[in-house]
This record gives sequence, structure tokens and C-alpha cells, in this order.
Amino acid sequence: MAEQQIGALRSLVSIDQIIHAPARLTVLAYLYVVESADLRFLKNMTGLTWGNLSTHVSKLEDAGYVAIVKEFRGKKPHTMVGLTDEGRAAFQSYKQRMQQILDDLPD
Repeated sequence: MAEQQIGALRSLVSIDQIIHAPARLTVLAYLYVVESADLRFLKNMTGLTWGNLSTHVSKLEDAGYVAIVKEFRGKKPHTMVGLTDEGRAAFQSYKQRMQQILDDLPD
């Protein structure tokens, strides 16, 4: 195996694990495109259950990658999730890193 390919595989170890989890990657990918969305939209687009979505969004919030705004519309709760500047930068870095890793692998 070429040294460059081994290096690419080693760099997987340092990939951002907060983003790399499939559910969180999916949520961030949608937010990267739309900037912010309500939980119902994210639930419908990701196919996650309410509980799983809540858990993953909370992890993203704890990492500083998303901001959550809770309000009421009439008497119904409404939650918006938006990508923070830090989250946008982290996602861009993740994208570039994964692209480099994949490009360094043999065809």
C-alpha cells in the first residue's frame, strides 16, 4: 500500500466524530443548504424518530455547531435549528477532509 494511501487512512482517526455520525452528518448537510429548519422538516427529511433527532441535535448544539430557538406559535411549541458560523466552518472542514481522504484512495 502506498504511503500516501496509508496516511489517508490514518487521517480518518482524526476526523470530526461529532459530524461523522450518519444521523448528525445528515442533519448538518440539510442545515448547510437551508441555513435553518424546524424540527418537523428535519424529522421528515432525515427519517429519524423524534427521540433520535432530539438526541443528535442536542449533541450538535453542545458542540456549538447548531443553535436552537424554541418558541410557541399559538399554543403549539415550535423549534428551529440553525447552523452556527462554527458549525458551517466545521462542516466545510469535514467535507474537505473527507474529499481528500477519498481522493487519496486507489481506484
